[in-house]
Amino acid sequence: MSVVPRLSHGILSLTIKTKEELYQAYLPFITNGGLFIPTLRSYHLGEEVFMLLDLMEETDKVPVTGKVVWLTPKGAQGGRTPGIGIQLTADDSSLVSKIETYLAGALNSERKTNAL
Repeated sequence: MSVVPRLSHGILSLTIKTKEELYQAYLPFITNGGLFIPTLRSYHLGEEVFMLLDLMEETDKVPVTGKVVWLTPKGAQGGRTPGIGIQLTADDSSLVSKIETYLAGALNSERKTNAL
């Protein structure tokens, strides 16, 4: 089965200004790492998406292509933020390293995130 991105969604954007926002968005339990993107748009598991990531002190936005592996619908239990989790690709290893450097010491925390 091949998944074709829907053109109607356009380009997603995620701006992360603080270490806490990055902690909330990062999905370390996903193979190759992942990011949670708050959105009210409807997506399907396995769908490919494209986004521009504005990451803290980085000067340029980082283009990211990923696959939807997590869905949190509007009205989810516990007042969770609606959105999608995308799995990064092996090509994004430098981005994952940068994220994990920013989050050094916080990755093993028990604090809640947008996904868990």
